[in-house]
Amino acid sequence: MSYLPYALAVWIFAVGLYGVVRSRNLVHLVVCLSVAQSSTYVLLLSIGYVNRGTAPIFADVPKGTRAVDPVVQALTLTDVVVSVTVAALLLALAIQAQRHADTTDPDELSEMHG
Repeated sequence: MSYLPYALAVWIFAVGLYGVVRSRNLVHLVVCLSVAQSSTYVLLLSIGYVNRGTAPIFADVPKGTRAVDPVVQALTLTDVVVSVTVAALLLALAIQAQRHADTTDPDELSEMHG
C-alpha cells in the first residue's frame, strides 16, 4: 500500500487552501477553491484503486476477477459536477460584486445594507 496518493491529495488541498487565504481577488479565490476541491478527486480515486483491477463491467468476465469499485467512480463524477456548479455560482456572485462595487478585492467591498 502506497501513501503517495494520499500525500498528493493533502498537498493539493494545502496549495488550494493557501491560495484561498492569500487571495485578493474574487476570481482568484474561486480558482483556488476549485484547486482545493479537486484534491477530493485524487483522494476518492486512490481509495477505489485496485492493483491490476479491470473496469467494473461484469458481463462475460470470469468469477474472481479483480475490478475497481464503481461506487467510488460514481462519487468522483458527482464531485466533479458539484465542483463545477459551485464554481459557476461563485463566479456569478463575483460578477455581481464587480458590477455593484466596481472591484473584485474582498477587502474593498463595502458592507451591504438591506
